[in-house]
Amino acid sequence: MYKVLVTDGISQTGLKDLLEHPNFIVDRQPTLPVEELKNIIGEYDALIVRSQTKVTAELLEAAHRLQVIARAGVGVDNIDVNAATRKGIIVINAPGANTIAATEHTLAMMLALARKIPQAHQKTAGGDWDRNSFKGVELYKKTLGVVGMGKIGTEVAKRAKAFGMNILGFDPYLTEERAKKLGMTKASLDLIAKESDFITIHTPLTNDTRGIINEEFFKKTKKGVRFVNCARGGIIDEKALVRAIQSGQVAGAALDVFEKEPVADPELLQNPNIVVTPHLGASTVEAQEKVAQEVSAEIIEILEAKNIQHAVNMPQMSGETQAKLQPYLLLGDHVGQLAVQLLNKQAPTKIEINYYGDLIDEDTELLTRTILKGILSYHLSDSVNLINVLHLLKEQGVPYNVQKNATNKGFANYLELSVSQSNETAKIGATVLNGYGARIVKINQYRIDIKPEKYLLYIKHHDVPGMIGKVGSLLGDFQINIGTMQVGRTEIGGEAIMVLTLDKTVENEVLRAIERIEGIKETQLLELENVETFASERVEPHKVESI
Repeated sequence: MYKVLVTDGISQTGLKDLLEHPNFIVDRQPTLPVEELKNIIGEYDALIVRSQTKVTAELLEAAHRLQVIARAGVGVDNIDVNAATRKGIIVINAPGANTIAATEHTLAMMLALARKIPQAHQKTAGGDWDRNSFKGVELYKKTLGVVGMGKIGTEVAKRAKAFGMNILGFDPYLTEERAKKLGMTKASLDLIAKESDFITIHTPLTNDTRGIINEEFFKKTKKGVRFVNCARGGIIDEKALVRAIQSGQVAGAALDVFEKEPVADPELLQNPNIVVTPHLGASTVEAQEKVAQEVSAEIIEILEAKNIQHAVNMPQMSGETQAKLQPYLLLGDHVGQLAVQLLNKQAPTKIEINYYGDLIDEDTELLTRTILKGILSYHLSDSVNLINVLHLLKEQGVPYNVQKNATNKGFANYLELSVSQSNETAKIGATVLNGYGARIVKINQYRIDIKPEKYLLYIKHHDVPGMIGKVGSLLGDFQINIGTMQVGRTEIGGEAIMVLTLDKTVENEVLRAIERIEGIKETQLLELENVETFASERVEPHKVESI
């Protein structure tokens, strides 16, 4: 018998498969205090949560039997996925079940904003028959800018066309061909700002998208534009939004998500030009039933059939494979992250992976998926995982090629990743050195030797005397400590690069100051996610085998 604990308000209808299964016992204990949850979690094989329960590393220390954590929704912000991975616990979610609910809520918010429905309701319900204060605007023949053309953004665009709207779409993976099929126009962020009457947000929250709709963006917009955000709080700079509304540059906004939730900022809650809802994008009867049905069915599949479909952290693999591939998995993720950043943060249209040395004798499917996940995660964040990465690549129309080569590259093991977009290509070569760990040993045509760190400063420059000293001195002036520095060149006096590991991030003013040094051609801060935690993320082999 498998025991399943449900700690948040999950649809009972959606849990039907589990509740009626003869091999499962389901305990429903919503709003369980943290200490009580710690005391009983050790009795269960699976845990189902929504957003209220916080699944922390401390809680998981007491989860001796737990094999599956299911998030009845899309995001997993309330689950410590790294801690779960270390204990060999599979984390699953229901990535597609909320699509229609979130889509329809976006359209509802857009209409409410356009016709001032909440404000009119409040005044009418108070006994004031005021037909003059709530003159709205039509959606018909207006231009809608859709920032993020994933599943929800695509569905919003389709429905907005039914209103007679002209659609502009921005997404790193949106092609001209796909945009044409959808009856819309592929656009840059600047074009969306310039042309749109309404702008709706549908991107994940990443380092690149945090605050992407900011003061500078508002300055570029058409006067009187309206914004809708039912995606993630933090994508819109809320303070800048309020100022833009107060100045009249922005006519209004409809917000379902906020930087801090529950939201308490009176500038947002009491502004007559802002419509607010308490993160209701997925809150429909149908959506809640669907997410519960999806995670229920997958828990049964995982525990009984050992089949995993929507794992957020890792696919099924044996302890032997885990032990062999572990060092390369860490490295592969970092190589993918670095390559897409060196491609000027563009989404690649072509990917090539080459394996050499010891790696040609291994089953590298998992390693390939890890590299691809590293590439896609820069733009797609936690919506991409090792299970769905190949599907997402196919969905975005990005081809990838994998080759194994018997030729010697000077290392016992070596992998090389090449990503391309139009006429630009970025290449990363890497290896794992026995006793020394992971190393980046090639960037484009330059040979280097760098250990992956969270902050890497990449500088392209002319190979002239004194360059290293000038850069080091300038960073010192800004109180930025250098961990290591490596240089690479192809010929004396030609083009060269230097790569520095830093103790902390650097602001744009520092990068601009470096670029003012004579002979500097390009600077870029490269940031790697999960560098510190990855080193300890070793899944217990026996636990993975039991899954």
